[in-house]
Amino acid sequence: MKILPPFVMLIFAGLMYVLAKFLPVGDFDFFGRIELAIFLFSLALLVTLLALFQFARAKTTSNPFNLSKTSALVTNGIYKFTRNPMYLGLLLLLLAFGLKMGNAFNTLLAAGFVYYMNHFQIKKEEEALLGLFGKEYSAYCKATRRWF
Repeated sequence: MKILPPFVMLIFAGLMYVLAKFLPVGDFDFFGRIELAIFLFSLALLVTLLALFQFARAKTTSNPFNLSKTSALVTNGIYKFTRNPMYLGLLLLLLAFGLKMGNAFNTLLAAGFVYYMNHFQIKKEEEALLGLFGKEYSAYCKATRRWF
């Protein structure tokens, strides 16, 4: 079943909320926790907006379910540092939310999000992009990490 990545993130955020609300252990707090959450939230927005801007400038699709309409391989800007900045942005949002909730076990759900995205979304995208861009994409994968 195909689920748009922002909805996957919302599902994991909902699980984080339930976990923080009903798990009687795992609560934590530290000086600057909320400020760190705000920083991660801001960084998530910046990374995601930069990625979307670069896709728009390259006039290619950002729809992960319609990769056949991909017209350009974007490897500059934020894409020099991460092959999946939009997914990294979603992860940063989850981490910010987990910090706001203040439950240490939410990090396990963030790790679950990474696993899900790698296994059910990113690998399929990589196969499609390898088919479209061949050696150019293969070289890009060797030079740039999947997440950060």
